[in-house]
Amino acid sequence: MKWLNLLIKYRLWLGIGFLGIAIFTHWQTSFWPSFILYFIGVVLIVGHFLFGPMRLIQSYMEEGDMEGAKKVVDSIWFPGLLIKPVRSVYYTLKGNLAMVDQDFDRAEAMMKKSLSLGGGSLTKQAEGPNKLQLGMLSMQKGDLKQAESYIRQAIRAGLPDNENNAAAYLQLCSIMMNKREFRAAKDYFRKAKSFKPTTPQIVDQIKQIEKYITRMPG
Repeated sequence: MKWLNLLIKYRLWLGIGFLGIAIFTHWQTSFWPSFILYFIGVVLIVGHFLFGPMRLIQSYMEEGDMEGAKKVVDSIWFPGLLIKPVRSVYYTLKGNLAMVDQDFDRAEAMMKKSLSLGGGSLTKQAEGPNKLQLGMLSMQKGDLKQAESYIRQAIRAGLPDNENNAAAYLQLCSIMMNKREFRAAKDYFRKAKSFKPTTPQIVDQIKQIEKYITRMPG
């Protein structure tokens, strides 16, 4: 809804505007005629700092506009004021943007901050994807033991769609191949394929593994 995105985008400035009009009305008349203006202004300003522009950030990321997403993230001046579930999503998005920039240390720090907040339905929804990301970061660093732990935790916590589930099982397949546990690798590969992912990167990874997994013992 475009009107809602516009409201979120300009919520702070609208709130300040309403407060300005309220003060003027109060000065010209009395408090009660300006009460509703004060109320609207305060609600808009408090909403800006408690809930932030998360909807705008997610819209940009869904469209693949990372520069737009970064600008909105940078517009959040006081993330500590965001309510806990929204703050968790904020740190998750910061971690995702750091991953795009290949700043893996910062990405890991942001994902861990998100997980440390705990509680809340939004936070629980982010737990699985966050732990999957941490698992992939651990694989980038060559820490396969930690990677396996995070990915298993991600699967237990629950992943939101077929693409994430396929990615998780493919990572476990790679880890098992590295450990020469070929039977487990084949099982995880079959599970990954069963999710029928469509993301080109995951589909290509499946094709690459399929070339030689059938030749493995076990």
